[in-house]
Amino acid sequence: MSELLLGIDIGTASSKGVLTRPDGTVVLRATREHAVSLPRPGWVEHDPETVWWADFVGLCAELLPHAHGRIAGVGVSGIGPCVAPCDAQGRPLRPAILYGVDTRAQREISELTELLTEDRIFERGGSTLSSQALGPKLLWLRQNEPETWERMHRWHTASSFVVGRLTGEWVLDHQSASQCDPLYDLAASRWAEDWVELVVPGLPLPRLAWPAEVAGVVTADAARTTGLAAGTPVVVGTIDAWAEAVSVDVRRAGDVMLMYGSTMFLVAGVQERGDVRTIWTTRGVDPGSLTLAAGMATSGSLTAWFRELAGGPPYDDLVAEAKDVRAGADGLLVLPYFAGERTPVFDPNARGAILGLTLRHSRAHIYRALLEAIAYGVRHNLDAVGRSELNRFVSVGGGTQGGLWVQIVSDVCGIAQTVPAETIGASYGDARLAAEGVGLASPMDVWSSTAVMVEPNLDAAPIYDALYELYRDLYPATRAIAHRLAELQGAGSADFVAD
Repeated sequence: MSELLLGIDIGTASSKGVLTRPDGTVVLRATREHAVSLPRPGWVEHDPETVWWADFVGLCAELLPHAHGRIAGVGVSGIGPCVAPCDAQGRPLRPAILYGVDTRAQREISELTELLTEDRIFERGGSTLSSQALGPKLLWLRQNEPETWERMHRWHTASSFVVGRLTGEWVLDHQSASQCDPLYDLAASRWAEDWVELVVPGLPLPRLAWPAEVAGVVTADAARTTGLAAGTPVVVGTIDAWAEAVSVDVRRAGDVMLMYGSTMFLVAGVQERGDVRTIWTTRGVDPGSLTLAAGMATSGSLTAWFRELAGGPPYDDLVAEAKDVRAGADGLLVLPYFAGERTPVFDPNARGAILGLTLRHSRAHIYRALLEAIAYGVRHNLDAVGRSELNRFVSVGGGTQGGLWVQIVSDVCGIAQTVPAETIGASYGDARLAAEGVGLASPMDVWSSTAVMVEPNLDAAPIYDALYELYRDLYPATRAIAHRLAELQGAGSADFVAD
């Protein structure tokens, strides 16, 4: 009987599953849509039972009846870092607080930065505190929902919740833990237990392992619910962006993944940590590895917003129209902070702007200017990461379809991008990690092949260089006004949407 790997990723707006063979051949795939809850401004939540676990069980029901072979291993990834407080039986006590798109813990970020100092937090954890950090969200729970805090015996991210349901084990991967600032010691690759006791005394902590390590095996109860065979190995898994990087073999120093989704996310492998505070330094998926990460708050969500505003024309029509507009959109400049911004400005109260509009500009100009704005944001993040170590750029996600968006990013940033033939996403990386965990694949194996190589158009460089300088000037010039408008709209932003 042939052996198969099951990979499932729990995303912000959908969950995806895939069955593969040990050589990476895709056998079957499936998707389930779901929604986020936005109960208050700045709050973004999921119900772990009806989203995370229900999606996993539902994807198993779609995939496993067609699995003509033995499931040799299971891998799970998910959005993160998130926090789902659970009781002693592993039942959620409230909806999960999502990653950096949930901005409720601004006061706690300030409190912890004052208590521990920004320098010490960065030195020990590799990142300054922002809405992406898990520590302030845990402190928010302690200070704002003491009844939940008192009943909490475990806390989970999306992947660890599913792995826990499958195996009964409470384990978190080092990559996810390294985003639990200020509770993780990056250099020592362990919990910073003294700071844990100082910040959230008595907080229970999961054991730590690397993503491809086996966390445990499917229990009899989980087997009855999912259809998986009892005893099937389950690897620890990780956060979705890092699983997606694995899916396209981005895991070595100098490799960069650009993820074109509802948000734009970048993961870059590095040899050693630097002194960059405007992005995140984290552990990678392999033991001892380091990555730099950056994330924009909007990307595909911005083009989706415009498409709806324009009456819902097909994306192909918008792309075709935008292709006919010259580079630079005839002098239009967009600040893409329609949902605040994460790296490298860390400002949930930033707001979007469209500057330079005249009566001769059409929807094609605006659509192109939106794509160019996201490209300027990518360039801003790459400048923060530093270009000297980066030599291979791999692009994934739905935004790679159609070609124009990727071409604009190459033109604006002056980089060549590889678009793989298979861009299923994080679930494919989960299957790869499962294969490695059970000994059916090696980190040195190649599952990804190139479909398209996108080279930068050097003729566009002068106009894009000029507009990029103006782009960099636009945020500081409008920041005070944007913050005042954000106050009028309500504290923080509840409009973050990601995949």
